[in-house]
This record gives sequence, structure tokens and C-alpha cells, in this order.
Amino acid sequence: MRSYELMVIFVPGLDEEGLDAQIERTKGLIEGIGGEVEKVDKWGKRRLAYEINDNTEGFYVVIDFKAESGATSEVERILKITDEVIRYLLLRTDEE
Repeated sequence: MRSYELMVIFVPGLDEEGLDAQIERTKGLIEGIGGEVEKVDKWGKRRLAYEINDNTEGFYVVIDFKAESGATSEVERILKITDEVIRYLLLRTDEE
């Protein structure tokens, strides 16, 4: 299994319960592909460097997980079509 880091920026209009629900949904998505969530780090609401879809702020969340190579394409596909996600970045963090 390879190590990955996923940073997701959620829309600022979510309340605490809505944000937690989106995080749980993302964790469930990762576990659904056979991945293991290692750490979830909520950075909180931050100002964006530039306006994206009329948003100037967003909730930043970083999720560290392990998954098989190639399994992350499903996670990316779902994040692309999720309305609550402004942007995401998925990086492989293991050293070779």
C-alpha cells in the first residue's frame, strides 16, 4: 500500500455538523476502495488566495491515508462531482 495525502477545501457555508458529515463521507469513500485513514487534520476556515466560484474562504481538511496504487481514481472522481468541494489535491507521499 502507498501513502497519500488528500487536502480538500470545502465551501464556507457548511456548519460544524455539515463539515463533519462531509469528512466522514470522504473517509468512507477512502475506506470503500480498501484504504486505511491514518489521520484527519482540520485546519479550519481560511481565506483563499483568489476567488473560486464566488468563494473567498473555505474549510481546509487534510487526510493522510494508505491505499493501493490506482485505487485513488475513484476518490478523485467523486470529489470532482461533489458540490461541497471547492478544490482538492491528492499527493502520494511515500518515498521510493
